[in-house]
Amino acid sequence: MSDDPVASADGGMAANVAAFEQTVRSTIALAETFAEGDWDLPTECPGWSVKDVVSHIVSVETLLLGEDPAPGHVLPDDLPHVRSDFGRMLETGVDARRPVPGTDVLAELRDVLERRLAALATTDPEQETMAPTGRMVPYSMFMVFRAFDCWVHEQDIRRAVGRPGNLDAPGAECARMILRPGLPMVVAKRAGASPGQSVEFRIIRPTPTTEYVQVGADGRGRLAGDAAGPPTTTLSMDWETYVRLAAGRCVPADVEVEIKGDAELGARVLAHLAITP
Repeated sequence: MSDDPVASADGGMAANVAAFEQTVRSTIALAETFAEGDWDLPTECPGWSVKDVVSHIVSVETLLLGEDPAPGHVLPDDLPHVRSDFGRMLETGVDARRPVPGTDVLAELRDVLERRLAALATTDPEQETMAPTGRMVPYSMFMVFRAFDCWVHEQDIRRAVGRPGNLDAPGAECARMILRPGLPMVVAKRAGASPGQSVEFRIIRPTPTTEYVQVGADGRGRLAGDAAGPPTTTLSMDWETYVRLAAGRCVPADVEVEIKGDAELGARVLAHLAITP
């Protein structure tokens, strides 16, 4: 991710906790409609089924309560989608629940949500804690990351079971906050845009928004409130497509994106748009 992973301003602890709660409750309500086979459907998270994604949310929130999400469980070494120590840590709680019925994992999610909300009610918003980026941030900002992560996973589940929804939830705004600061790195460093070039990211629905990245004389990309001139490249897509690309859920060939202007630069930006690790 970028060196400046999220904007310094946020909606405050209560708003960020509410965004987190809304998306987890939406996931719970969705899971309550599942047929038995829905739990085993593959998602766009490599190696993870629908149940695995729910297990991941359960295990992370359990860990944040200071509890072991998988007591005594030993993770197998032959999981090709696990490529780092951090990945092994996340995978352990998921793998421990693979033999567990989906309805039992759902019951765990209901329980851990209520216990987390109770703990968050007495958490100091200024308490420093480590964000997924490796930086220390106030707990209020950490909850932006949690709302983002849970919302992205809710969308993973919804695509897997073919039941879209909640795309304009408060968690979606948290996703915008997390992903936006990574765009200059994508344009200037990864895609190799030259000084003076600019890229316009145009989100056409459900709520039209635009982000501009301009590359300065020093070769660094910067977010700009408005275009200084006609952009070198304009990429137009819907919000879900943008999130799938930026969260590394798909490749450009899987989605529809309109490119205007410098098509080669646009293709390079799309090929390197995955911002989250």
